[in-house]
Amino acid sequence: MVTVGEGLDKAVQGAFTRPIPKSAGARMRYLVRQHRGSTLRVAELLGVSRRTVERYVNNQIKKPRPELADRLEREVRVRWQPQIRTKARRAAATTGGIMIDVRARFGYTAAPGSTDDARERHLTLALPPGQAARLFEAQEAGLTEDQLRRITAEALGEVYFRDNGRRAHGLEVELTDVLDLEFEL
Repeated sequence: MVTVGEGLDKAVQGAFTRPIPKSAGARMRYLVRQHRGSTLRVAELLGVSRRTVERYVNNQIKKPRPELADRLEREVRVRWQPQIRTKARRAAATTGGIMIDVRARFGYTAAPGSTDDARERHLTLALPPGQAARLFEAQEAGLTEDQLRRITAEALGEVYFRDNGRRAHGLEVELTDVLDLEFEL
């Protein structure tokens, strides 16, 4: 299942100016540097022994198990180029906005007499900087995926369905059954 949090992270990672380290040893050395030289902290983070971390740092082990390789890549991606990440989020939240491409089932709550049947739609549109800022702030605050999805639905409802207050007054949009979701800065 596609999540809003992962989509936002992936969009920000598109702003990186350099690729993340490729080898397991380089990734492990990067994590050790990020934790001020503490192999113990990195070992606790990855769920391995301190000696295992030291072996990767010294290139005594070169090929990690698949689950360790996934954890290692994920932890490096989370910490990679924090200043570039911050700058990209700030630009999207103040001037550029964010593009969203979503294919999902949208449910509606509308005035009596109108249809509120959920429909599958494919939307590609630009969210203004204010909506992008709201999404990034919610993600940084650690809101759950359901809350992020609700904020995304409100943004899509405002920008697309209600056309910034020009039509469909009182229409509430619910985002369910997300089939595909991508963000782009």
